[in-house]
This record gives sequence, structure tokens and C-alpha cells, in this order.
Amino acid sequence: MTETEFDVVIVGGGHNGLTAAAYLALAGKTVLLLERDDHLGGAAVSADAFPGQDVRLSRYSYLVSLLPQRIRDELGLDLELARRRYSSYTPDPTDPVQGLLVDHGDPAATQASFGRVAPADFAAWNAFYDGTGVLARALFPTVCEPLLTRTEARLLVADDALWNAFIEHPLGTTIRDTFESDLVRGVVATDGLIGTFASLDGDDLHANRCFLYHVIGQETGDWDVPIGGMGAVSGALEQAALASGARLETGATVTSITPDGAVAYLHDGQRHTVTAEYVLSNVAPWVLDGLLGHDRAGTPKPEGAQVKVNLLLSRLPRLRDGSVPPAAAFGGTFHINETYTQLEGAFAAALQGELGERLPCEIYCHSLTDPSILSPELREAGVHTLTVFGLHTPDRWVDPHNGYAGNDALRETLQAAVLASLNSVLAEPIEDLLLTDASGRPCIETKTTRDLELALNLPGGNIFHGALSWPFLEDDAPRTTAAERWGVATTHPRILVCGAGARRGGGVSGIGGHNAAMAVLEG
Repeated sequence: MTETEFDVVIVGGGHNGLTAAAYLALAGKTVLLLERDDHLGGAAVSADAFPGQDVRLSRYSYLVSLLPQRIRDELGLDLELARRRYSSYTPDPTDPVQGLLVDHGDPAATQASFGRVAPADFAAWNAFYDGTGVLARALFPTVCEPLLTRTEARLLVADDALWNAFIEHPLGTTIRDTFESDLVRGVVATDGLIGTFASLDGDDLHANRCFLYHVIGQETGDWDVPIGGMGAVSGALEQAALASGARLETGATVTSITPDGAVAYLHDGQRHTVTAEYVLSNVAPWVLDGLLGHDRAGTPKPEGAQVKVNLLLSRLPRLRDGSVPPAAAFGGTFHINETYTQLEGAFAAALQGELGERLPCEIYCHSLTDPSILSPELREAGVHTLTVFGLHTPDRWVDPHNGYAGNDALRETLQAAVLASLNSVLAEPIEDLLLTDASGRPCIETKTTRDLELALNLPGGNIFHGALSWPFLEDDAPRTTAAERWGVATTHPRILVCGAGARRGGGVSGIGGHNAAMAVLEG
């Protein structure tokens, strides 16, 4: 069945696809968005994860930093983001009765905490993040503009020492040269490893690029809580796309794309083909290659390296560090077993197919900042959610030849490792606080890289669709087409990337969708 031609067909209904659809329909283009699932939003969704418990969890992605205010304003998004008072809390794994608390609302308290745990690093900490602030204020305003060259970006930053420290030299070198404490080094380093399987000393600078995107958002590096959960972000974009006139079709599985703009898909058991002047791909570039019929034999599949665990607790757990209230410790990012040495050790062990002694993890509590995700009854009872993100658990482990008997066994192993890591710094077992669902099962949900691939079509469970790229072009990179200038080009002029695989993609930002739409409109 062949349908009418559209100006633009968008493959994939995640938040970037919805962003592109809204912009293009608003500009008068005829837009068809195709999503294989029965709902929109991709990884930016909220879900009833535990039957019988009235709580809407951000199932996959969970915080927002990179979504520009410009996109929110231009699309009129009905979306509220809440700032967290506390930046982080990190127990000392060698002595968990003390830890480092970074408090945005009380600089004196932060200084006192450094004085107890890492007295030599407080001034260095402030100077370091003053530097990332310079990077953020220079580079973040450019993410919704045509790409700068490397030279132009360096001139914009206007600080060669700063540029070299974060862009030219391995992140690990900069961190070790700046801080004395192994614990403080680790707190800083984690922003270079979220969703990125890399050594901090790697010459590939993968950790540097991941770190950069974690510290430039909103020109501050703050990571905010979406009120109502991540589904509120996608819901606002969906409403904007619909209001602009885009056609959004769920349950539509795209089976092939041709370079001349023909898209074949299945819907309700019927085969359809539509054609478009442009096709925007909101799936990973590796998946797009398959839809285009490219030979992927020589193209490595992306690899994710994280495990995500959602928990529903009767209350916040008690800490071994009695000087810090649980609400403060869990009010920001709670780092567990993430010293610099532990992070590098976990990476080295993972390369050998092994879990280290303690899995590096970080925790986030949505319900402290936004209790609206809980029913009034759960709020009254003091219930809280926890989201745990474990690092350096590469997708290759799913292969039984690498030591685990498939995904179910790996999920069980990783869940146990996460709980053990948590318990190493708590004053009570986390298992004792888990609520149960309608069937009497503990309210704990664990997602491996393979789970993400199956649920979200993320190859290898890579949350960024592949390796992140710098938010600028190399000086000799081609800039002759609009798609090249906006960082959304493929080898086919009518096929553009609009998702996390675009340059400046990754994270919940809408930037990939915005930039692909601008490239289409620029023509």
C-alpha cells in the first residue's frame, strides 16, 4: 500500500523525533512520524513499573540538563524542571562513617565537609568548576546553531590552558593534576563515564567528550528533575508536535529506507510505503545502516556499559555517616564506591569479563525533589524511589562465552552487585526497605544493556547511540551542505540523523531533533 508523499518522514518517536516533528510541522511541512512501540517517548518515558503500587517511575532516562531553554520557549513546552539543592554525597569507602557532601545552598557546609574528608582539595574544587563554567557559557549557547570549527570553538572559550585541560589532554591527567584525594578525583571523574565504557586515561578521549556534555548544560552543568517524571518531557513534546499538525503513528515498524526517500513499514499487519523529500532517522546510526541495506560487517556494533536499577522503598535508608541526614545525602547524586582508583579498577576488571570487588554506582532519588510521582497515600507513608546507575558493565558480558549464561543470569548477577555496593555504605540492608508489588515480589527493576536493546532498539544498549562527538567540527571537515553544518549528515543527502547519534546528540536534549529540522528548513 503506497500513501501520499510527505515533506518529511521521521523514523522513531523518541523525544528528538518529536522535537523535529514539532519544528517542521510548525514551519508548514507535512510530517509523518513512525514509532514501532505502542507509545511515544523512547527512553524518556514514565511507567507503572510495580503492579499494585501507585508510582510513575522514569524508567530509563531520569534527569535533564541539556534541553535548551530556547527549544522549550520556541515550542511552548508545558514543562517544569526543578533544581536540586544538593550536588552530591560520597561516602568514603575506606571509612563509610564519613563522606563528602556538596551543598549548593550552603557553601560553608561544603567547605566544612571538605575539611573533614579532603582538606587540600576545596580550593581546587572551586577553581576546577569555575573552569567548567567558562566552557559551559562559551559552548552551550552554540548547540542550537550551525557547528563551529575546532579553531572557532577554541577562540570562543578564550582560555588555552582550560581548552587543553579538557579538550586536548586525557581527562584522567587533568583530574590527577588538580586533586589530591582519591575520593574527590572519583566524584569528578564519574561525569566522564556515564554510559561510556572508557579509561579516564584513554588517548581516544571518550571520557573527555562524555564529561564535557555533563558539565555544559544550561551554561551551569546542573541536572534538573522533570516534574512528573521523564514522561512529562516527551508528553510536552508530543503535544507540541500534534498542535503543530504533525501526524504521529505508533505501532509502525519501519522495515527499510531507500536513499531516495522511500520508507517501508508494517502497521496493523499491513505493509505500507511512504515517500518523502527528507527522511530523519531517530534510531541509532548502526540501526539506520541496517534499514538502508548497508553491509555492517565491518562496522562495530555500539556497546553500552551500564546497569540501571529502580527501587521503591518504605523510607530512605539510614547512613553509616550519622552527621548527614538521608534527605541531604540522597537529595543530589549519591556516589558509591566511585573513587578514582575504584573506577579505573572496575574498567580494567570489566575488560577481563569480571566484576570488581565493589561495583561503582550512583543513586538519584526523584521523589525527594518531585513527590508528585507518588500517590498521596505513598507520600504520606514516607515512601521514596531510588534509581541506581552502575558503571562499567559492558554489553559483551551478555554473551555466555564471556562468563554469564545469557541476559537473565547477567541481570541477576548485576542486581546482586548493585545491592551489595549499596549495602557497603548503608547502616541497614536495602533489601529490608523494599516494598512489595501486588504479587508479593520486591519492588526492584533491573535493566541491562540487552534489556535496553530489546525495549528501545539501542544497539548494544548504548544510551548515546554510539560514541559521543565534540560539539564542533574539525577544521578540515566538510561544511558545504546544511546537514554537514548542523551535524546531522549521512552519506545520503536526503537521509539525516535527528537523534542521539547526531553530532551534539546524546542525553535528553532535543538538540538532535532541532538541528535536523533546521537543516531541512535551510535546505
